[in-house]
Amino acid sequence: MTRPMRILMLTQSYAPIVGGIEHMVEAISDELVKRGHEVAVATLRQPKSEPTGSEEVPAFGLDTLVHSLPGLNLEEERRHSPPGPDPRTTWEIRRLMKSFRPDVVHAHDWLIHSYLPLDRRSSPALVLSMHDYGLTCATKRFMHRGESLCSGPGTGKCVQCACEVYESVAKGAPSALGTRMSERRIRRHVDVFLPVSSAVRDLCRLGPEDTHRVINNFVPGQPAPLGEEPELSDLPEEPFIMYFGDVSEEKGVHNLVAAYRELEDAPPLVLIGRRIPGEIDESSNGVSALGRMPHRLVLEALRRSLFTVAPSIWSDPFPVVALEAAAAGKTTIASRIGGLQDSVVDGETGFLVPPGDRQALARAMRRLIDDVELRERMGAAAAARQAELYTPDTVIPEYEQAYELALERRRSRAAA
Repeated sequence: MTRPMRILMLTQSYAPIVGGIEHMVEAISDELVKRGHEVAVATLRQPKSEPTGSEEVPAFGLDTLVHSLPGLNLEEERRHSPPGPDPRTTWEIRRLMKSFRPDVVHAHDWLIHSYLPLDRRSSPALVLSMHDYGLTCATKRFMHRGESLCSGPGTGKCVQCACEVYESVAKGAPSALGTRMSERRIRRHVDVFLPVSSAVRDLCRLGPEDTHRVINNFVPGQPAPLGEEPELSDLPEEPFIMYFGDVSEEKGVHNLVAAYRELEDAPPLVLIGRRIPGEIDESSNGVSALGRMPHRLVLEALRRSLFTVAPSIWSDPFPVVALEAAAAGKTTIASRIGGLQDSVVDGETGFLVPPGDRQALARAMRRLIDDVELRERMGAAAAARQAELYTPDTVIPEYEQAYELALERRRSRAAA
């Protein structure tokens, strides 16, 4: 174990906001505290809620200037950091730095832009967890105009794509230009990059000159089974296939429903997650769209399922859905794209199929439906791999080692 450190997390949103990055930042912070470190979280103050930290991990809300500017019509339900410094946010981070005095600043998203004006050679070490492609992509998804994997950034191309995705020139153009202009600056300041998968490392073009370590996400394990709860009454009484996550096209749910329709005598298909209006027609016999559920109920639904499907058509950086399924002893059929390729071993812990290939998806589902022994063997292999590679006991020491490396690099820079 490394020496105790003071670590300041920078993340644009935090609990009670629910999302993959928010959940991961909270889990990392809690686990670091258990190992003797002192952790605080700095996050944007949201319009409808204050950040909810804990006695062990306090959370501090930061105000912004950009969200008060007239004419931008920025989304007010959930605030996001721009790809450039916000003067008010920078000032508030400065004030927090003076009181907390961290050894390491651990950024997780575009909030890093408001910290960079404060970064000097003598400043705390700076690491950046890369949960998406925001280093090089203004939409953070590395998809060209929302339809296919991008071949790489270009100024005009990125401006056009961002304007279409954000449905606004006022938001799209500054996002694209800010991302392009700030990339070199981020590479100069960050001591260690922490991409969550090899896909993020490769698509963000991290090379030998960018000190980096791939650190995957983790899950703590499967909780004890729940009893009967009203919100679980909508689950089928018989075994079912499960999808959980945003019910959207980029997650490939339209392909999943289409593939499911080709199956005869199939178990029910249950979709759990936020439904994107107008994107998916799930009106099909055997398909149940249950909407959002509290996380503990999602894990209980996993425990009752046959297997799970993660049919993304975009390069999902490293979704934890396959890890949570594995912790429950369930195998996963996933797209051969993005971080899913890190978390699913084809033919061993699950199946990888070409993204968007409905026939391949249907064949894989048919095989797991019909072969109980194969399904159980793959589920057991997935659980064993998750317990070996993707738990706090295995992943948190990697963060500690990255912090030590960042501190060493920062000392070298200060001495230069």
